[in-house]
Amino acid sequence: MNKKSSVARQAPAPKRVGFTSGFGVLAATLGSAVGLGNIWKFPYLTGANGGAGFLLVYLLATLLVGLPVMIVEIALGREARANPISALQALAPRRQPWWLIGAAGMLAAFLILSFYSEVVAWVFAYVLKAMRGSILSSDPHVTEAAFSALIGDPLQSLLWQWGVLVFIGSILLMGVTRGIEALSKKLMPLLFLLLLLLCAVSLSLDRVVDGLAFLFKPDFSKMSAAVVLTAVGLAFFKLSVGMGTMLTYGSYFRDDQNIPVTTFCVMSADLCVSMLAGIAIFPAVFTFGFAPAAGPALVFITIPAVFSRIPMGQWLMVVFFVLAAVAATGAMLSMMEVPVVILHERFGLSRTSAILLTIVLLVFSGAACALSNSTLASFKLFGLNLFDLFDFVSSNIILPAGGIFIAVFVGWVWGRDKFRLALSNHGQLHNEKLVDVVFFLLRYVSPLLILIVMLKGLNLF
Repeated sequence: MNKKSSVARQAPAPKRVGFTSGFGVLAATLGSAVGLGNIWKFPYLTGANGGAGFLLVYLLATLLVGLPVMIVEIALGREARANPISALQALAPRRQPWWLIGAAGMLAAFLILSFYSEVVAWVFAYVLKAMRGSILSSDPHVTEAAFSALIGDPLQSLLWQWGVLVFIGSILLMGVTRGIEALSKKLMPLLFLLLLLLCAVSLSLDRVVDGLAFLFKPDFSKMSAAVVLTAVGLAFFKLSVGMGTMLTYGSYFRDDQNIPVTTFCVMSADLCVSMLAGIAIFPAVFTFGFAPAAGPALVFITIPAVFSRIPMGQWLMVVFFVLAAVAATGAMLSMMEVPVVILHERFGLSRTSAILLTIVLLVFSGAACALSNSTLASFKLFGLNLFDLFDFVSSNIILPAGGIFIAVFVGWVWGRDKFRLALSNHGQLHNEKLVDVVFFLLRYVSPLLILIVMLKGLNLF
C-alpha cells in the first residue's frame, strides 16, 4: 500500500460530530451498557440458571472476554472515525473481508432491537400501570395476571412498541450531542440512586437471607456448557459489544479520552447495577413466593411487590419504571445508532431518512416479537417462539462470533504496534503494560474461550 492511500484510510471523516466532554463520553457509553440488560435480563437469567454459580461465570466472562473486546471495539472506532463497516474496511488490509464483522454487528443490533423494543414497551406500559396503582400488590397472582394481560393483548403490545420506536427515533433526530449525550448525562445518575433505595427495602424483607444465598452462594451442580454460553452471551449483551455499538460510539470518542480507564469504569458501573438489581429482586422473590426461574416476567412481577411494602410505594414505583425506561432508552439509542449511521454514511441517506427507514423496518420485525405471546404464540422455530429465537441467535451466536473475529482481527491482523498506539492516544499515555495484558487476552485467551464455549454450548462437540 502506498503512503498516500494509507493516509487517506486513516483520515477522520470531515464534519463528523462526536461527544463533547469526558463525562459525556462516560455517560453515553454507560447509558449503552447499563440498560434493561441489568434490570431485566440479568436477574431473570441468573434466576433461570441457578443463581450464584451463573453469576460467577458471568463475572469471569465479563473480565476475560467482554472487557477486552469492548476496549478494542472503541479503539477501532476512534481510529477510523467511521461506522462499523467502513471502519473495518479502512483499518484492514486491502480486499480482506473483515468488514463483515461490522455487517454482522448491524444484523445483531437489528435482531436485538426487534425483541428489546418490546421489552422497553412493557416498561413504558408499566409506568402507566404504576400511576394507576393497579399493580401495587405483594400477591403473586395479581402481579402475574397483570403482566400476562399486557403481553397477551396483541393491540397493546404493538401500540406500546410503536410508541417506543417513535420516541427513540425522535431523540436520534436531535443528533449525537444534543440527543444521546445530553439525555445520558442528566438521567443516568438517578437510576443508581433509586436502585440503592430498592436494595435498602429489599434487605429489610423477611427472607432476605435466602435471596442473598441464592445470589451469592454458588451451586455448581447446575452448571453446564449451555449455562456458560448463556453467561458469555449476557456479558456481550450487557456491555453492548459484538453488535457494532461500541465501534460506533468509539467513533464519537474524544481524541484525549483514556479508553482503558473509561471502559473499566463502564464495566464496573455495569456490574454494580447488576448486583444492585439482583439484591433488590431476589429477597423479594423468596419472601413473596415467586419462582426464581420465572423468566422474562421476573422483574415485572417482583418489583411491584417490593414497593407495596414501603410508604409512598406507588409513586416510588412510578419513578422506578420511569428511570428503567430511561436506562432502556440509553441502550436502544446506542443499538439503533448502528443501522442509522451505516445507512447514512454507507448508502448516502440523510440522517433523518436513515432514522425513518430503520423505524419502519423495526415496526415489521418487532411486530413478530411483540405478537409472540399472543397471535403468534403457536408459531415456533427450533422449539422457540420468535421473541426467544431472536434473543438466542443474537446473544448466543452472533455476538460471541463477532467477539471471536474482532479479537482475531486485532491480535493477528491489525497488530500490537497499532493497538498500542491507539490505546496510548498516540503516545500521550504511558500504559504499555496494561495494553500488553489486553493484547495477550485478545490474541490467545478471549477467542479460544469464546469458541470452546460456543461449540460446547451449541452441542457441536
